[in-house]
Amino acid sequence: MSAESTGSAPGLLLLDTHVLLWSGFKDPRLGRKTTAAINRAAREGRIGISAITPWEIGLLASKKRINLHVDTLVWIREALSKAGVRLAALEPEIAVESTRLPFEMHPDPADRILVATARQLGATLVTADKALLGIAGKGHFRAMDAES
Repeated sequence: MSAESTGSAPGLLLLDTHVLLWSGFKDPRLGRKTTAAINRAAREGRIGISAITPWEIGLLASKKRINLHVDTLVWIREALSKAGVRLAALEPEIAVESTRLPFEMHPDPADRILVATARQLGATLVTADKALLGIAGKGHFRAMDAES
């Protein structure tokens, strides 16, 4: 289910890790509609970044799966300091819910925390992950296809 399909006004957009990276590097995989939604949400202070995302970016950089062209912590701090962006804390409720999701999901801890964060905050998860989009399509949380 997407924010658009519910007919409700869009709220917080929670960016999946790859979406934050794509946005930071103006990656063409980020769709025009999604880019516009992210820009609008940023102007309105409605961009969320999960507390797991800096960990995931650090892990990707340490394994040389991404090249940020600057120190990882510098890149993350810069991304989090942009207007309209806020860090969503890993509250105990989110941590525990990530272990008790009421539907089948792969065991990846970062994805489970992202989904639990979106559910707890009533946010729309912006992702290109087809598995997550499929789960969202069953009504378990709101998601937006980042490639649209």
